Amino acid sequence: MKRITVLLAEDHTIVREGFRKMLELEDDLEVAGEAQDGRQAVVLVEKLRPAVVLMDIAMPLLNGLEATRQLLKAVPSTKVLILSAHSDDAYVKSAAASGAVGFLLKQTSAHDVCRAIREVQKGKTFFSSSVARRLDRLQAQPLNRTGLLPKKDVHLTSREMEVLQLIAEGKANKETAAELGIGLKTVEKHREHLMQKLDIHDTAGLTRYAIGTGIIESSVQLTIV
Repeated sequence: MKRITVLLAEDHTIVREGFRKMLELEDDLEVAGEAQDGRQAVVLVEKLRPAVVLMDIAMPLLNGLEATRQLLKAVPSTKVLILSAHSDDAYVKSAAASGAVGFLLKQTSAHDVCRAIREVQKGKTFFSSSVARRLDRLQAQPLNRTGLLPKKDVHLTSREMEVLQLIAEGKANKETAAELGIGLKTVEKHREHLMQKLDIHDTAGLTRYAIGTGIIESSVQLTIV
């Protein structure tokens, strides 16, 4: 029997260990690797080419939604199942627009997680029941390319999304530049473009936007300055 290879992308070690132990009990499922942040997930998907990725939304450095967009561009055959503790409209719309084929709440049973992996590997979709109901309600609403901006047709580039997340995580411009390997002036220009595109003109506003659209969870940002 050929096993379904799965990459676990989750920044909490105890949660990853739980998923690993759960999947190891299944004869047809195999954990191919583990990632602690979205950037590492993209790298590992390109290297390992897993059939399915269990992708947490809220991860440091690069959130699961942008990581999904980037890894699917590199390896279109991989299927992504989004994991989240929340099923707000913004999270569901963003996940659908990122290219994910499933959305599981973290309260989902082990049986359903394994079932979801098998279903998406076959080319199907799988959503937790409450998420499926939200999708049904939101289907009439058009998604833009990012899936994050229902009120304005604004497209954020991958780099702008990365900068926005780091801003929302409380990183200063110098820290953001060092993290992304770009110049300080480039970060400042991205920040300026973000404020112009979103019509938001302070860090607190950008942070609220990032939280409200699922780029980070509110628990990630401890202080808003």
